[in-house]
Order: sequence, then C-alpha cells, then structure tokens
Amino acid sequence: MASHRTVLAESGKAGADGLTSKPSKTRWLILFLISIMYLICYIDRQNISIAQPEIAKAFGLSKTAMSFVLAAFTWAYALGQVPAGSLGDRFGPKKVLTVIMTWWSVAAVMTGAAFGMASLFTARFLLGLGEAGAFPVASRGMQLWFARSERGLIQGTTHFFSRFAIAATPLISGAILLHFGWRAIFYIFGSLGVIWSVVFFAVYRDRPEEHDRVNQAELAQIRGLNTDGTVKALSTVRSKTPWRAILGSPNMWFIAVGYCCFFFGTNFYLTWYATYMREHRHLSITALGLIGSLPLFMGMLGDLVGGFLTDLAYRKTGNAKLARRIVAAPGFLLAAAFLIPAATTNSVWTCIVCMAASFFCLECVIGPAWAVPMDVGGEFSGTVTGVMNGTGALFGASLTPIVYGIFFDKGFWIAPFFINAGVFVLGALIWIFLINPEKSVVDARVRSI
Repeated sequence: MASHRTVLAESGKAGADGLTSKPSKTRWLILFLISIMYLICYIDRQNISIAQPEIAKAFGLSKTAMSFVLAAFTWAYALGQVPAGSLGDRFGPKKVLTVIMTWWSVAAVMTGAAFGMASLFTARFLLGLGEAGAFPVASRGMQLWFARSERGLIQGTTHFFSRFAIAATPLISGAILLHFGWRAIFYIFGSLGVIWSVVFFAVYRDRPEEHDRVNQAELAQIRGLNTDGTVKALSTVRSKTPWRAILGSPNMWFIAVGYCCFFFGTNFYLTWYATYMREHRHLSITALGLIGSLPLFMGMLGDLVGGFLTDLAYRKTGNAKLARRIVAAPGFLLAAAFLIPAATTNSVWTCIVCMAASFFCLECVIGPAWAVPMDVGGEFSGTVTGVMNGTGALFGASLTPIVYGIFFDKGFWIAPFFINAGVFVLGALIWIFLINPEKSVVDARVRSI
C-alpha cells in the first residue's frame, strides 16, 4: 500500500480555550477505560485457575492434561499478538479493541459451556486469540494519549488493574463457585466485555486531537510546545510496517527475551497459584480469597511503584536507558531472592509473606518493560509491543503451566520455583547488559512520539 501522510490540524496559540486555560483531564478518563479493560481481561483468563479442581473432576482430567488446557490460552495468545498489534497500528485502537473485546467475551462464555476436553481446549484457545491484541493495541492507544514522561506510570496503572483482578478473582469467583457452581463464573464475567465495548466505542477517540473534551492546554501536556509557543501537531507517516527492521533488530529480541523471563514468573499466579495454595499449602477457598490474596495485592502495589520510579528517574535524568534499567534489573534480582524461601519454608505465613515480597519486586518490572516498546517503536509501537508480548507468551508464559503442572503432578512442589528464580536472574542480566530503551527498533526515519 502506498505511503500517505495524515496531518492533524495544527494547534494555535493561547486563546479563550488555549494554553492559558486550565488543562482538561480527558486523558485520565481514557486511562480509566483502558484500565477497566485490563481488569476484565485478567478476570476472564484467571477464572479457570479458581475452578480448575472442579473442572478437572467434572471431565476426569489429570494435572498434566489440565496444564495443556491452560497452555492453550497462552499458545493462541502468543500467535495473535503481532497480527493484532499490527491491525491496531493500521486501523486504530478504537475499532480493533471494540471487536476483540466482544470476541473474547463470547469465548469466556464458551468456557462455561464446555462439555469435555476438546471443547474446553477450544474455548481457551479462542479466548487467548481474542485477548491477544488487547495490550499491544492499548499500548498504541496510550502512546497517542500520553507524554513520554508518563509512560511508566500509565503502564503501571493499567497493570495495577490487571493484578487487582488476579487478587480479587479468588474471593469473588470463589463465592460464585460455592453458591452457583463453576460454570456460572464464566457466564457472569463473560458478559462484562460486551458492556465495556459499547461504552468504549462511544467515549474513545484514536487521538486526543479528535476528542471534543480535550482543550489546547491538555494537548500541550501531551504533545509539548514548539519554539513559538504553539502546541506541536501530530504528523504520522503511515507506511508499510517495517518488518525487516523490527525483526532484524537485536534490541527488539533482547526486549522480547527479557519479557519472556518476566512472563514466565507472573504466569504462575494466573495458572497454578490457586491450586498450589489449596492442595500443597492446604488453604480453603475462603482462606485463599483472604490471606492467600496478599501476594497478589502486593503485586498491584509493585505495578504503581515501578511505573512511578521509572518515570521519576526519566524526568530527573532525561536518560531512558538508566530510567528503565534502574527499576527493572533490581526488581528481577529481588524477586528471585524472595522466591526461594517462599518455596522451601514449612510455614504457610512465611510462604505467603515471601511470595508477596517476590511478586511485589517482580511487578516493579512491568512499568519499564511496557514503556520500552513505546520508547523504541514510534508509530509502530503496537506491532513492537505485539512482538514483545507474543514472544513472552510463546516462549515464557506457555512453559509455566506445563513446567509447574508436570512437577506438581509428580509431587515435586519446590523444584519449579528454583527454575523460576534462575529465569529471574537471567532477566536481570539481560536488562543490565543488553536492552537499550534509547535505540529504535524501526527505521531511523520513522519519528518516535
């Protein structure tokens, strides 16, 4: 397709509704809407871990068989990342997010209607395929709505909502499970996405320049100012996706492998954490929803702290490499250090506290990790994020349920945590020596925003 240039109207100088006006806050409404999407996304993917023992019993599935059902989501999630991210870059976040949210809501309901291994596997595969584009496309949307100095915080905030879903799901879904059965969980939460899609389509615009509630003062906060005091206009060159540059960039693959290490660790909490606490640590469903949720709530706090710290470091130094690395690398190392005593202790409380500390440190990585594709991807940040997240899902997250499932099935409840800690150390080394948030992974002629 031939290249063409879309030039948005150039912003004028201060006036009645100009730079002297109080900035509007519309971008924070947009952030809230996207954050709710993250919450629903993680509820839909987390629910199966709560109902896993009941589902396995209903269909006569072993832990190894269930590990492949859990992995079905991740395989589809990985495969759909890059195509969906590219679609978001091409057609805009509004259309793409509306379609994929509706898609995965139907797939979530299908999980509740499953009648055996094949239908359960299919439902989880379709759910993963639907959710694949959510975060890459949302990242592109947020890149257009926020300044570079806010990228760590907004990524931390959206993932805060996703981790809140992980923390709250055991309590809420556990109550539904006890009163209405496991199928009701998927029917109830699967319907939320359709409601969100309607609201999002009505409120969201692909660019703040197109939103009637964004004034010049807020636009100046997002875009910055020219030397003559006018707000910078957004010019986007829409050309073919530079696949050769992206896939041939060593920095792209360092970013992707670093995210594999992160995703391998976090996916434990989405797949086997609830089963581990119920069957090995002998927590009831009620206790799991109360004291067992502490690590998950600490993960939420880590999202905000990591995002805040990386933005603070960037504002103080103007050095994106330092600002991202100084948060991500220590986060990985401390997560590994706390994970070992969590796995080896005989005390349930010590396990929970150490796991909470480990997950807090690990989640501090999320802000810089998701800010980097915005830093290096320019107008193709959706595609770049898709490569990162897809690689992380395919080679990181998809291994988590299988590795833990096989070990747990054989009664080895400690060994996979040592493997996990080693992966975290590898992640820290990659961040320290290889990932460069200041080196573009697209053609140098493409302007980053």
